[in-house]
Amino acid sequence: MNRIAEVNRVTKETELYLKLNLDGQGDARLHYPIGFMEHVLTTFTKHSLFDLELKGSGDLGVDQHHLVEDTGIVLGQAFAKALGERRGIRRVGSCLFPMDETLARAAADISGRAFLAFQGTLSNLPLVSGTASFQTDTVEDFWQGFTVSAGITLHLDILRGRSDHHKIEALFKAAARALRDAVEIDFRATDRIPSTKGILV
Repeated sequence: MNRIAEVNRVTKETELYLKLNLDGQGDARLHYPIGFMEHVLTTFTKHSLFDLELKGSGDLGVDQHHLVEDTGIVLGQAFAKALGERRGIRRVGSCLFPMDETLARAAADISGRAFLAFQGTLSNLPLVSGTASFQTDTVEDFWQGFTVSAGITLHLDILRGRSDHHKIEALFKAAARALRDAVEIDFRATDRIPSTKGILV
């Protein structure tokens, strides 16, 4: 089964190319102008075992919202395209991920119905490193773009934590593990679509 997809998205605000392999080894090849997002996307790749190639640019002179949200959109589009009719997948996955003082939870259902429940409990203050910074309020925008474009239900919760860095990274790790489980092929039902409706789109 070849579960690989490519997406190009060019708007007046952003330009993105993304290639996703759901049956990869966790390899990331990223050329992305926001350092913290590149960090958590690399983490997402390693924990999902998806291979991800990403090149992105955008109107960062305005703010980071457009590029981060559009990155979630193209990742979701590639995810849906790579899955195809979703035959043989386990469909659901969940993960409780501890990261030092932070505990994150993710639950995913590749249902064909787009819904995001997000309880990140972030401060919405930027993360700053030298001259670089990251707008933490764009994290929810990323996952909203992803869930709508992917056509999945995703619940993301921070159960406890102090550091916004840890909270965001733990959410990406938990989501990666949940999605990895959900897209795995169920060898007891390799030719079946896991729905009483017979369709997941």
